Formats: sequence, structure tokens, C-alpha cells
Amino acid sequence: MEAKEGKERSLKQRQVLMFFVLLGVAQAGSEPRHYSVAEETESGSFVANLVKDLGLEVDELAARGPRVISKGRKMRLQLDRQTGDLLLNEKLDREELCGPTEPCVLPFQVLLENPLQFFHAELRIRDINDHSPVFLDKERILKISESITPGTTFLIESAQDLDVGSNGLQSYTVSPNSHFHLKLQDSADGMILPQLVLDKALDREEQPEFRLTLTAVDGGTPPRSGTALVRIEVLDINDNAPEFANLLYEVQVPENSPIGSQVAVVSASDLDIGAYGEISYVFSQASEDIRKTFRINAKSGELLLTQKLDFESIQTYTLNVQATDGGGLSGSCVVFVQVMDLNDNPPELTMSTLISEIAENLQETIIAVFSVSDPDSGDNGRMVCSIQDDLPFFLKPSVDNFYTLVTNTALDRESRAEYNITITVTDLGTPRLKTQHNITVLVSDVNDNAPAFTQTSYTLWVRENNSPALHIGSVSATDTDAGANAQLTYSLLPPQDPHLPLASLVSINADNGHLFALRSLDYEALQAFEFGVGATDRGSPALSSQARVRVLVLDANDNSPFVLYPLQNGSAPCTELVPRAAEAGYLVTKVVAVDGDSGQNAWLSYQLLKATEPGLFGVWPHNGEVRTARLLSERDAPKHRLLVQVRDNGEPPRSASVTLHVLLVDGFSQPYLPLPEAAAEQARADPLTVYLVIALASVSSLFLLSVLLFVAVRLCRRSRAASLGRCSVPEGPFPGHLVDVSGTGTLSQSYQYEVCLRAGSGTSEFKFLKPVVPNFQGHSPRPEIEETSNFKNDFGFSIQ
Repeated sequence: MEAKEGKERSLKQRQVLMFFVLLGVAQAGSEPRHYSVAEETESGSFVANLVKDLGLEVDELAARGPRVISKGRKMRLQLDRQTGDLLLNEKLDREELCGPTEPCVLPFQVLLENPLQFFHAELRIRDINDHSPVFLDKERILKISESITPGTTFLIESAQDLDVGSNGLQSYTVSPNSHFHLKLQDSADGMILPQLVLDKALDREEQPEFRLTLTAVDGGTPPRSGTALVRIEVLDINDNAPEFANLLYEVQVPENSPIGSQVAVVSASDLDIGAYGEISYVFSQASEDIRKTFRINAKSGELLLTQKLDFESIQTYTLNVQATDGGGLSGSCVVFVQVMDLNDNPPELTMSTLISEIAENLQETIIAVFSVSDPDSGDNGRMVCSIQDDLPFFLKPSVDNFYTLVTNTALDRESRAEYNITITVTDLGTPRLKTQHNITVLVSDVNDNAPAFTQTSYTLWVRENNSPALHIGSVSATDTDAGANAQLTYSLLPPQDPHLPLASLVSINADNGHLFALRSLDYEALQAFEFGVGATDRGSPALSSQARVRVLVLDANDNSPFVLYPLQNGSAPCTELVPRAAEAGYLVTKVVAVDGDSGQNAWLSYQLLKATEPGLFGVWPHNGEVRTARLLSERDAPKHRLLVQVRDNGEPPRSASVTLHVLLVDGFSQPYLPLPEAAAEQARADPLTVYLVIALASVSSLFLLSVLLFVAVRLCRRSRAASLGRCSVPEGPFPGHLVDVSGTGTLSQSYQYEVCLRAGSGTSEFKFLKPVVPNFQGHSPRPEIEETSNFKNDFGFSIQ
């Protein structure tokens, strides 16, 4: 009964222990502690005190429940819970535990149960010189032909020493003789190979046999040694040694191959005949394990198994095979046998933690925690754990084959809302076995994307004089979020110019971004305006973005040309004076007109419709200059009346007409004054005075500019001859060209310049005299204009 209860208690303790082992693996130290002990140390011997290394006090050690855990069933160490002393449970034989492997290290763990904690440690077994060098063959026979030349070397049997390091085999000696000396050679695997070197030629008739004692010495203190007899038989001449077809044979043998299975067949040939050509095969430098595991057919060279191979014990064998002919000559080859492990267990995956949904924008979030295992050994038990390369996740290894699946970067639901992850665990066996585990991770949305307009700026065109509520265009934005985070509302942003009456110009549909003109637009008053629109989502917090919209008003031909000179306002008409001596092409005057439209709607052309005397005068169509078409004569009538039409290039075209009065006079100095006293007045007469009035209308917030040019020319003579008539400049703005562009009743500022035609030039040159600037509050025009500045307008004439 007590035995049964003890077993149940032990089973429960192991279950609890395994549970805590799985939960506490992350606390295990990554760097093990190192301790050492000499082999053959008596059981119960002190190894080390672990209290300081465990970071504990002596009085709390027992309470933590310390235990020593090691692989395998044998417990070679024990821990005194009261003192923390680590003691040997048994004598340790380094050669039995590790064989030729150096250093010989036994890993173990110290488990503290309350609370659970692991400490990794290693116990190194130090070698002592407890083995002497041993020759497996106590007698070795060498058959050497008497024809062998001095300097030839002969490989002889080497000794084996189970100790390692300085305690291992260090040197050989041979008994003194007159024909041979010993040569030592290091092999690729670190062994010292003894070779006999022939110092002088052999003579079978003089001495048919030599008996030499070969001694192997290790490096221990004191040193140990072993001996073997080398018996040399001198043979008759044999001048061909056996040669192997391959110097190296590499074979792979499964570990489950039955006893008697053929491992390989080696083959050597000898060109001699008779006894000198007969070859026999033997192992050379063969260890005890090789002699127990393999045998070779001396006649055929067939290599056979004498016991089953165990991959977990020995993975490779290196067999040295010597072929000797009947004359004593020999050749050698190497057979490298690789034991192949059987891979008959696929890896296993155990999922501990799994999160199936994660919010986007989180950094390095743990999705899953799992462990992998494989009961096979070697490469068959080593595992590689991986996921797909194109996923924003990575596997983070922990201790004892535990892994965590972690996000590599913040996830973006708008790029991908669901991930199907395949965890693949593959061992390194041949053939490789694998296990796959599939998990699905959903990405939940957060409001991390502001609405994005399809364009950062929009340009819309609509012709002036439109009907109110006209749909003039649309703006559009998208939001890559989901649900309420992607539902958008459009709005107009406050204008940058506070004077722009945006609320009376346009409106926007909050649901779809359609834009509407609220009133009829006038190009001459407002050529363009700009405003901002916003799109806001319904997330929490809400995100928004902006775009700019520029509306360009297209001009319509709704203004007729307006004649600035000569004036046609009902005042006394201006009369142009032309000397009868003027040649053909003489500039009589210039018709100046403007058009409130733009583009081709404001391109003007001039045409003479009617004249008192056809053929005497002509009008240049592009600049409105009126010139004589031929030489004048006394027969021409003194007074002439011309009707000139100004026409724009719009569709349909619009036009205006002007009547010109021309008086032909004799001479150039006093061409038309009939009174004598007029001469004195004429000497003091002013030049032709031209008044140029420029009205500038603008709306700053909408960046619209409209320039209206008005020219009024007055022909004045400060003369007492009032009967010749005078011209005057009308007061106030010209009708239809000063407009209220802001909607507030404010008119734009006007600038007036007084200009004069250079007297007697007969050309189209004008000279600025001075600006006449009215005093308007809030404006600061330039105080003066240089007298010689040039001016050229869009109507084809130049003013200087």
C-alpha cells in the first residue's frame, strides 16, 4: 500500500515538475556555470559549493528545494540541500564517458522548485594518466625485399592510449640496430605514426631476419609505456608493390544493416607473378571498435559487418586497409564508413498561447507561443522552424526549443486585413520530415488614415453670365479605413481673403463633394477666385485633409468696343489740322479704343466706312492710325468728315463707330488762324495735349485683374480764335467701365495722366508730362512717372 502511494506521489511530483519546467524555461540562464573534477575521484567527494553561484544564502537554500537534474538515468552528482555542496555519486571514468573526445563535459541543471528556476552547469572530467600505451598486435611481421634501397620507409603498427592530452601517446623508440632508425610522422587525425627507415641495404644471405622492439611512451608523470615486437623477414627481390584502384573509398551504411552485410570491396593489383603477385588484405592501424565491427576477407578484399551499427554511439569509421604481396611489398588505402541515421519521427509542435485578432499599428506584439520537439537524434532530431517569407511576422527562438511568433512591424489593415500563417517545423534528417501548423490572424481597424483627395488642387472653368445654382464641378476624397472611419463629410474652408464673399459664390454638397455656383459670375468683375475644401471622416478622433479649388471665369463677348479718342460725348467736336503740304502717309490722328473683354473678344480692328472725299485718307486696320493716302492739293476741299468703325474679334462680333473732322490748312507755322494777332498766340501755344486715364479694378482675394484703358484727347489752342472750337475731357468715369467687384459698393481707384503729342512730328509719338493722381484713402500710387518712359498697349499703338 505504501509503495503504491509512493509511486502515485512520485508521478504527481513529476507532472508538477514538468508543468513548471514548461512555464519557467524563460528563466533559465543562458550561460552555464563550469566546474571540474579529476576522473576516478572517490564517490562522495566534494566538487563545488553552489550557494554563491545560485545567488542564495545558506539558510534559504533548503527552502527553495534544490535538485540536480542530468540526462540519462544515472545520477552522477548529488546536492547537499543544507550546505549547497555538490558531491560525486560515483567514480567517473573519463574514457568510458567520453572516449577520445576532449574536453569531456557532462551537462547538468540545478532546479530550484520554489519558486521555479533553472541554472545550467557543466562538469568537466579531467584526465589522469591511468592507461598505458597498448599495441593491439604484440608482434608485427615485415617482409622486406633485399632490393629495397636505403631511405625507404615502412609503416608499422601504432599503439593506442585511452588517455588524452599530455597523458596520451607522445613518442616511440626502437631498439638499437645497424639497419633501421625510427621516424615519427603526424597524421591528419592527430595521431603519431611510427615508421621504420632503412639506413643501409639488406643482405638476406648475411642476415635473413631482424627482431626489433618498438616502445610507445605517453606524456604522463610518471610516464607509461608499452612494447611490441617487429620481426623483419628479408625476402628475395620483388620489384612491384600492390596498388589499390582507389586510395579512398567512401561508403554510407544505414544503422539498421544486418550482420554480415557487405560494406565495401577494396581491390589492389600487383604486376608481379607467382608468390610475388599474390595479394592478401589486412587491417592496418585498426582500433578495437573497428576489429569488433568489421572483418575483411584476406583474399577478396570484401569488407563485412560483424555487428550492428549504432549511429547514436559512433557515426563514422576510418579503416586503413593494407594489401601485401608475396614478396612483402604493400600498398594501403582508406575506407571511410559513414553510418546513416534513420529518420522515422516527424517533429511535433505544441501551441501554448494563440491570439487570433490584433489591432493594427501595434509594435512587436506576441501572436503565439509554442514549443517543438523530435525524438530522433543528430540531424534527424535537429529542427528548423520557419514561416512564409512574405509576412510581417518573425519567429523568435527561446530556450529548449520554445518559440514566440511576433509581429515584425506595425500591421496595416488597409494593406491586408487577414494573414494565414503556416508554421513549418522541419528536421534535418534524410529524407527530411516536417510538421505544419496553420493559424489565422485578423487585423482590426483603427482610424489611422486621413481622407485623401484625388487631387491636391482642382481647376474648374465655367463661362460668365451663368445661371445660378449651376453645377461647376466636383471634388472627391477616399479613406482607406473601414466603417465609420471611412465615412466622409465635405465642407468649404474659410477663405484666406476675408473680403472674398465665398458664401455667396459657391456651395458644396457635404455628402458627395459637388460644387455649385450660387450666382451669375461676371468675368469683367471677377476673373478667378480660389478657396479650400475639406474632407473629414467620422472616426474618433476624426481625421481630415484639405485641397485647393481654383475657379477660372471664362470671358464672353458681352462688351462692345469703347472709343476713347476722339470723344463722342456731345461736346464741341475736335478738329484735326493737316497742312496741305503734307506728303502721302502723313499721320492725321489716331483712333484709340478699348474693349472690356479679354482674349480675342478684345482684339480690335479699324475700318474707314465713309469719307467726304474717298481716296484722300486711309485707316490702318490694326492700330487705328488715320493717314493721308496721297499728296494734298489746292483743289482739295478744306473740310472733311470721316466715319471710322472699330470692331472686336468675338462671336458674334461687336462694333462702335466714331466721326472725325479734318481741316486742311496752308503752311506749317500758322496753318489755320485767319487773324493777325493769332501769330503771337500761336508762338505761345501749347503742344497737343492728350489725357490718358487708366482705371484699374481688382479683387485681391480672388486674384482677378481687369484693366480698362481710357484715352481722351483734347485739341486745345490757347488762342483768342474761339471760333475754331475746343475739345474737352469728360469728367467722371466712363460708363460701364468702373464696376463694383466686391459687392460692397466700393469702386476701384482711377489714375489720370496728362500727355502731349510732340509738336510737328507727324508721328505717333506721345510724351508723358505728369500724373494727375486723385487722393483716395488706402492707396499709394507711384508719385511720378519718368518723362521719357515708353508705353505700349494691347491695341497696337505706342505712347512715349
